[in-house]
Amino acid sequence: MSATPTDRLPDDAVPRLPRGVRVKFDAVRSTHMLLAPERAVRLDAVAAAILAETDGVRSFGDVVAALAAKYRAPADRIASDARTFLVGLMDRRMLEVTAR
Repeated sequence: MSATPTDRLPDDAVPRLPRGVRVKFDAVRSTHMLLAPERAVRLDAVAAAILAETDGVRSFGDVVAALAAKYRAPADRIASDARTFLVGLMDRRMLEVTAR
């Protein structure tokens, strides 16, 4: 039985970018990029907003609450979309999660 996204990234987990992974705005392409050794991922506006709130200090639940307040959107929808995105980054080893 495989772990669900909620099991892999519970609300109290603290997501963070690992050493060597960073978000940078590419002025030439006018877009945010997620950069890692030997890899680069172009971020859309939603992904960039999620990673802007992912500071390695706040829990996933805190990140969702901040995004919901900032964009006046339903927290459950933000949680679902953000969790799917962040778990995908975990699978690519571009995000780490620690327990709070």
